Amino acid sequence: MERLLGEYQVQTLFHLAAQSQVEVANRNPVSTFEANIVGTWTVLEAARRSPTVTEVLVASSDKAYGDQHSLPYDEAMSLDAVHPYDVSKACTDLLARSYGATFGLPVVTTRFGNFYGPGDTNWNRLVPGVCRAVIEGRRPLIRSDGTLTRDYIYVVDAALAYLRLAECLDRDPSLGAKAFNFSCESPISVLDLVGRIQATAGTSLDPIVEAKASGEIQHQYLSSALARRLLGWEPAYSMDEALAETLRWYRRELEAGPAPWRQ
Repeated sequence: MERLLGEYQVQTLFHLAAQSQVEVANRNPVSTFEANIVGTWTVLEAARRSPTVTEVLVASSDKAYGDQHSLPYDEAMSLDAVHPYDVSKACTDLLARSYGATFGLPVVTTRFGNFYGPGDTNWNRLVPGVCRAVIEGRRPLIRSDGTLTRDYIYVVDAALAYLRLAECLDRDPSLGAKAFNFSCESPISVLDLVGRIQATAGTSLDPIVEAKASGEIQHQYLSSALARRLLGWEPAYSMDEALAETLRWYRRELEAGPAPWRQ
């Protein structure tokens, strides 16, 4: 990592790499801890020793908050994670805070909900799986009971949030060691999101509800009031606009013919 940062003279470092699947973390927590915790301190230590890095942005998650008594989550809440994936992201968050407070590393943490949008070909995730199912005329599969409530944010809005935060940190280093929530502030249940996708696609297939998900918090959603106030950030896309763009991308890619990632 030190050699990489030095050879490319990295100034602004985005640490987004992670094992991001809750089910994988529940089956095999050690690999998730190695990727998300060891991976984070490796990046932060390399950044601390780098003579060129001036901003570091670290991806945490809304799951770092754990199961709170009141919602939405805000940045003043404690990180009460319990389940393996959630704990790995809370550790990521705390490591970033430690490097900022102890070593003066100009690092900020981001806490998003669930991303969706073009380019995501992990069919085990809700939006890609449902989009592929409805395009192919199959009933969508829901692994939970469908009542889980979550934040969903379009990947373009997330990318713009990262860029805005990096620009603000460059102008105002006092933002270092802070965490920022980013959210459209429109939480939606899994079943309702499946309905929105189907309405956009023009289908009405009854979903298959497996109700097998475990280690999941029932309701999670964020307040992004701090990001709006300090960074001037606002989402640029409505969910209907974003889902329409997302479905167009999946339809185009799936109709293009066989490819390894389409299997």
